[in-house]
Amino acid sequence: MTELDPRVDPPMTADEAATLTAFLDYHRETLALKCAGLTDDQLRLRSVPPSNLSLLGLVRHLAEVERYWFRTVLLGQEFADGLYWTAENEDGDFDDVDTADVAADLATWHAEVDAARRTAAGLPLDTVGKKPRRGEPVTLRWILTHMIEEYARHNGHADLLRELIDGSTGE
Repeated sequence: MTELDPRVDPPMTADEAATLTAFLDYHRETLALKCAGLTDDQLRLRSVPPSNLSLLGLVRHLAEVERYWFRTVLLGQEFADGLYWTAENEDGDFDDVDTADVAADLATWHAEVDAARRTAAGLPLDTVGKKPRRGEPVTLRWILTHMIEEYARHNGHADLLRELIDGSTGE
């Protein structure tokens, strides 16, 4: 951890739960770092046509992902629509950033991350979610591993977007 990079490297000798949680938190902090210090317009900036990819879209998408895996799959909570998508616009998390309230969307992402952390805290990795995925049971271990993959993939996008915006690169 440095003044410019507040992330903490995952421990190299922790148990499985602590390792998975630390890697997920590292990737969450990476996304926050990629968004740090940018204006609302910079966060809304799209990559290249016809892509609808933006840093704000990634934040909104990952808020949806956090909510789905931890609150819907693990806890069994049901929601009529997503935070940003509807049945009429399934890509609303990415599509509808031009007039989005950036501060509110960042706060929503942070709130979903906090809710996910509280949900998973202390649960055994073999805990099975209350809602199957594609008819199959899903464990907390699988969810944490999937979330690491999801963030890692999208942090690659975030790295390219940030470099497009201001030339910043990094892990």
